[in-house]
Amino acid sequence: MTLLQGRTAVITGGAQGIGFAIAETFVKEGARVVIGDLDLAAAQAAAEKLGGPDTARAVRCDVTDTAQTNALVDAAVEVFGSLDVMVNNAGITRDATMRKMTEEQFDQVIAVHLRGAWNGTRKAAAVMREQKRGAIVNISSLSGKVGMIGQTNYSAAKAGIVGLSKAAAKEVAHHGVRVNVIQPGLIRSAMTEAMPQHAWDHKMTEIPMQRAGEVHEVAGVALFLASDLSSYMTGTVLEVTGGRLM
Repeated sequence: MTLLQGRTAVITGGAQGIGFAIAETFVKEGARVVIGDLDLAAAQAAAEKLGGPDTARAVRCDVTDTAQTNALVDAAVEVFGSLDVMVNNAGITRDATMRKMTEEQFDQVIAVHLRGAWNGTRKAAAVMREQKRGAIVNISSLSGKVGMIGQTNYSAAKAGIVGLSKAAAKEVAHHGVRVNVIQPGLIRSAMTEAMPQHAWDHKMTEIPMQRAGEVHEVAGVALFLASDLSSYMTGTVLEVTGGRLM
């Protein structure tokens, strides 16, 4: 028996990077997945890679829009019959120092990460509480723990996700719904590999394991939190950082 056999998962920002790795891992463990992404074509391509309509569906979703997030979750229930796992992963960066950051850049990042996670958590919890079971996994960041230069918007949003998740976990625990958080560190992806070499090298000096993480290593932790292996865990924050800044 695979860990997520017969369960349905929704993953926002699931068309690429960490989100796609999570979707891929979940499918291998027996889940059916619905990928929500702002880029519908990319989401559809990802769903095809994961096995097509019997296994994976794609829905265009702007997570800052409550109606679209609700529709994403409703689509999972309508197509596959339940919602067992919700992964709030969608995110953007708009890095700049406070002196140079615009209000729009600040608001955009807060909206996608924090409001997006709240929209997804709220809707998923409403469905799961009726089922008396479910697991919500919110993706934060090491930046939300320690703060990073040029990321007052991102660090604030990712720290907020931790507080949001802990409060939500307390609200829905007695309904059988669990809410947990992952804080990835330096994970090898298209976004991180685009950073300047000097920035990459500096981050590497902070990692005791002396390497960047891979997306599948975050996905494995998401699988643990989504499955019954973590059945007595809620409101927890798991760092996937190679020991960086512990």
